[in-house]
Amino acid sequence: MAIKFGPSGCGDEFYEQGFKTIMEVPKWVKDYGLDAYEYSFGHGYQMSSDTARKAGALFKEHDIALSIHAPFYINFANPDPVMYEKTKGYINTGIKLMRAFGADHLVFHPASCGKQPRQEALELTNQRFNEFFNSLDSAGMLDGIWLCPETMGKSMQIGTYEEVIDLCLNNSHLVPTFDFGHINALEQGSMKSAEDFKRVLDLSIEKLGFERTNNCHIHFSKIQYGPKGEVKHLNYDDQLYGPNFEPLAEVLLEYNLEPRIICESMSMMPHDALIMKNIYQSLKEKEGK
Repeated sequence: MAIKFGPSGCGDEFYEQGFKTIMEVPKWVKDYGLDAYEYSFGHGYQMSSDTARKAGALFKEHDIALSIHAPFYINFANPDPVMYEKTKGYINTGIKLMRAFGADHLVFHPASCGKQPRQEALELTNQRFNEFFNSLDSAGMLDGIWLCPETMGKSMQIGTYEEVIDLCLNNSHLVPTFDFGHINALEQGSMKSAEDFKRVLDLSIEKLGFERTNNCHIHFSKIQYGPKGEVKHLNYDDQLYGPNFEPLAEVLLEYNLEPRIICESMSMMPHDALIMKNIYQSLKEKEGK
């Protein structure tokens, strides 16, 4: 296993160069100098399994590690049983498309509080994680894949890093998506030093173990925030908001962790992913690793 860097989507640059389709993405990403990609179904599943298989073969040909992001409207805390059934359906469809694509990480947003007290929403989310993901595991549906609940950036969402780590205790196929931009936004600019990143990864290693932490998914981008958390994603050249990637790169090297790093900048995802990869490689060479 080796650390991999890539974008979530191709941003403006891909289309400005005249490219249009998913079939053109794998070679373009490889030629850019990257080796990972996250395909987002955030606004719904709008791809056939046949197309996913054809695209997946190209990602494999170009040695691009592939993740997918499930629809944004998944909510394991929705008390309406009909909506809970829809949430389960979104996960099941995501797994089906993962298999077609040849992807191995499915990223999803865990839950929102809605009108419920936070503790009540968290308890319901935890109960449903335990029930649903263990049932999938028992049916053999999770073999060879990681399901990755994401840390969230707004105060009304379930998804502090502590909550996500604890949710992952429900099944061994669950690993966190640590979105450090979200964590930084929710905590009002907390992610500044190596120690700030260590407290997140230390807790994951303590509770989930090194292997699962090593297989975690990482989203990284600078994010504008306000009193209630995340406002919008920014490009890496922003000088006002954080976080910066260098402290995380230092910790990953110190801990010998090699997760997948996906850049979620506003419009320059591949460009900024390459900046992060170069930061990591420069530090690695400097330390002689």
